[in-house]
Amino acid sequence: MQLRIPLLLLTLPGIAVAHFQLPLAATTPGPPFRGTDRDEYEFKWPIQTVAIIGAGPSGLVASRELIEAGLKVRLFERDSVPGGNWHYTEEVPRDAPVPNAPIPIGDFVPSFAPVGVVLPYSEEYEDDAEIRRDHRAPKPIWESLTSNAPSFNQWPWPTGTNWELSHYEFRNYIRAYASYLHVNSNDENPATAYNTRVELVEKRINAEGKEQGWRLWLKSLVSTGNNTSRATWWTEDFDAVVVASGRYNAPVMPSIPGLDHWVRRFPGLVRHSRQYRRPEAYSNQTVLIVGASVSGSDISRDINPWATTVYQSFRVRHTTVHYRLENFLRRIPRNTTFVGELKSFLPIPEGTPIQSGLIELINGTIISGIDSVILATGFRYSFPFLPQYYDSALYMPHEDSVATVSPFLALDGSHLRDLHLDLFYIRDPTLAFHGINLGAQPFSLSDYLCLALAKVWSNTAKLPSSQTMWKMHEELVVDRGGYGKNLQFLGPERLTDNTRYFIGWLNQAAIEYGGRQIDGLPKYSAEVDHYWVIAQYGGPLQERPSVEGAVAESLGLTTASESGKARQRCNPMYDDAW
Repeated sequence: MQLRIPLLLLTLPGIAVAHFQLPLAATTPGPPFRGTDRDEYEFKWPIQTVAIIGAGPSGLVASRELIEAGLKVRLFERDSVPGGNWHYTEEVPRDAPVPNAPIPIGDFVPSFAPVGVVLPYSEEYEDDAEIRRDHRAPKPIWESLTSNAPSFNQWPWPTGTNWELSHYEFRNYIRAYASYLHVNSNDENPATAYNTRVELVEKRINAEGKEQGWRLWLKSLVSTGNNTSRATWWTEDFDAVVVASGRYNAPVMPSIPGLDHWVRRFPGLVRHSRQYRRPEAYSNQTVLIVGASVSGSDISRDINPWATTVYQSFRVRHTTVHYRLENFLRRIPRNTTFVGELKSFLPIPEGTPIQSGLIELINGTIISGIDSVILATGFRYSFPFLPQYYDSALYMPHEDSVATVSPFLALDGSHLRDLHLDLFYIRDPTLAFHGINLGAQPFSLSDYLCLALAKVWSNTAKLPSSQTMWKMHEELVVDRGGYGKNLQFLGPERLTDNTRYFIGWLNQAAIEYGGRQIDGLPKYSAEVDHYWVIAQYGGPLQERPSVEGAVAESLGLTTASESGKARQRCNPMYDDAW
């Protein structure tokens, strides 16, 4: 898709991140929601209050921009602290179900107060460890995980910061940023609600019977003792909502015959990668890792010094290795035994251990003697608080809520439809989704997306008309290969195009309505990226040795075409799709 870039584009070379200039005075001021014959969307109600769901990196940046734009913001976070996935604990999520839970409840099952009670309403829980765990949701990272990310605008990494950082360093950086914004969990800021999960978001109907804003149904869970907690349910109303709840919501367990039998027979021995924490648990074991992308390859490296044998299985559709998979295969230790796609987990007689089990591959090979199975098979988007927006949803609205809506969330959780710029819900742009793109580091994209939210909702930038947004969305869908798991995938070229569009659009809006300008594209050093790739992948990607090709050939597979590689290319230095 070729984005239509507005007139003004400032591209000052040589900067590490995008900077923001001082506000410009508006050259063409006008009253809010004025009538116009320009190709612009007109909101049905003024936006003054905004709810943000999630206090991870995306939610924090959104909070900053919206508050600076003069909007009243409430930040809701189900965990006890900010940081999103960067809150590591030894606690692990419950075993992922097989077959998978329906995507609308793949993240969690919403909890509501008893029917008929007056809100707010509270209950006391005892022996509530599982309730507390499911409420806060332990994060899918492991103790040795490292990553890389550019800094937030206004909060640069200290001079001398390493390229590769532990999750503890990310945690500390994000919490320090939250404190800088006065929205940390210990700031006692009434604009924040930690330990609070959003159970439902509904479109409101006002006294005149017209749509106006959103109602959030909320549940807080606060510890009152060693084994007791108090749950409280209530509602709050807002003019707009930002969904910043992340991409790693619903674990995906593959549809392999017999897997459900093994999961039931051997709880804790057949697990999704989101439950992985430390390699010592696999000492002297024979381990099967299913999947070889980011988490699969990194976990393989982590347990290799501890495990006796590691089998690594990966699946390739249409006999073609995904371009990024070829890169990840390079990171897997050479003494790993690669196997092809799994066909079935054969039944194990009662009373016999997991080591006696047999696993059949697609090519007919049988492997046995497995002590543990780790399924690094990814995640899907899941938004349990928006059940009415799923295809074929069965939904009973509350009183004073819109009864009929247009679904745009795919039941397989692979993508989100009907979003303008992967951000604004076209049918009602007072609902926005932030941090959903793949193939792009969220830190580097957040400043542009959140500035767009703030300017549009404060009426200092304009969206195009609904007709134009639909046309642009149709072009985007074609460019990204149709509806499916690649619909939210960017990669370096699309990321640059999107960034240029946001800079041009928002800078032009600053000239017309006042406000900050962005004074340049982020310029990630090509030299830094070059050495990062050498360190992580053993050499420039275009000159990589043929080891992964040999692996693919041994399994009867072929590598991707050059055109296919180009479509899936990403910047590995900022790839966090674990």
